[in-house]
Order: sequence, then structure tokens, then C-alpha cells
Amino acid sequence: MNATFSNSKQIGTVTTFSELVQTDFEGVRNALCWLRNLEGDFKELVSKLQLKENITEITPKDLLALQLSEQGNSAREIILKDLQLLTDFGAAPVLNLLKYYERDTYFDFITTDVYSFHVDCSPITTDTFLCTYHGAASDLIANDEAQQKILVPEIRQQLKDLHDGPEAEFEDFLKENYFDLHYQAQPNATPINLGVGHLWRLAVDHPTQKVPPCIHRAPIEKEGEYRLLLIC
Repeated sequence: MNATFSNSKQIGTVTTFSELVQTDFEGVRNALCWLRNLEGDFKELVSKLQLKENITEITPKDLLALQLSEQGNSAREIILKDLQLLTDFGAAPVLNLLKYYERDTYFDFITTDVYSFHVDCSPITTDTFLCTYHGAASDLIANDEAQQKILVPEIRQQLKDLHDGPEAEFEDFLKENYFDLHYQAQPNATPINLGVGHLWRLAVDHPTQKVPPCIHRAPIEKEGEYRLLLIC
């Protein structure tokens, strides 16, 4: 077991998919990890996939069309099984081959891209599932080690200047532009890397959620290396 995971009150660890989807979030625990040590050559898989855009969705048909070694085929079977497990559960998993995400460069005082610590938000009951099979993995951070960016005084003032509208409409302005979903790490914060091969379930901000949403971010990609990421 990853010592960092086991020492974090925020993270619960499980050993099966059924545990992953059936275990409740509670207290400060808003992330669950199905710890796995996957067998297979995911690098071979990535090397034979075709990147058509900076983010390219890979379908099961794309995977099945590849000519792979035994180890490459093992990697493919693992991904196909994960996709099927999540689909049968009622989720809509997507497998992405990633070079990089688009950066938010509109403002120099706040960013709202996925490289910024953020929470996912949904009007319906749902969770975020993700697994990095190859490449850099995402980070999460404890909720008490981060502050909502819109509550940082200097950022809030600049957002008010940007809004330049009625005070009564300011909170709606923050939500409409997703500023309220982004967080700034405290100086003493210790981000936890999600690692490669583990399947994660993260709490989302929605009306029926009983725990704080999980704050996480996409990693800076490694030079010359694509990420292979399942997410839904």
C-alpha cells in the first residue's frame, strides 16, 4: 500500500471495483482508491495509438485495431475491462490520449484551467472516476490545505473590478465563469499524487453530497510523453 495514501484521512483504499463504487464517503474522506499494480505494457499501447488532436478520444474499436505484443495485449485487456465495469455501473467513461490541455491565459491573477486545483461540480448525484495508465498522474490536496481563490482578498477585489456590475449579481458572475470551483494551495500544503494504474473515485460538488468535494488538478505533462487517461 502507498504509505501516503494509508496515512491520509482524506483517502480510503479498496481492493475491488465493487468496494470502490459501494463505499460511502464520510467525514473528511472524499477520495477512494482501488489500489492496483497493473501488468502490461501501456507504453507500447500509447506508442501505437494515433494522436489526432491535443486531446484524442480513444474508443474500444481503436484499441482492438492495434497489433500488440503479449504485454501490450494485457494492457489493452485491462483498459477494456475498466471501461466495461464503469459502463455497466452506469457511468460514461472516456479514454483520452493527451498531449496537453488548453491553458487559461485570460487573466494574470486567476486561472480556471484543469492545471489549477479545482473541484468538479454537477447538478445531479455523481462522482468523478479517473485512472492514469501512462504518463504523469494527477494530484489531490486536503480541503483544509487549500483556500477558494474567490476568498483570497486580492483576487476577490480584482474579480469585483472585472465584474463591474451590481453587487447583487457578483456571486452569480463567479459561478457563471467557474471562478468558485478553483482553489489556491496553502503554503504548508502537501499535494498527494494519484499514481499510475490506480482507479480513483472523487467526490463531486452536488446538492446531495455529504462531504466536501475533492480538490485536484491535472499534472504538467512530461516532455515528449503522452498521458493515457480514463475519466468520467
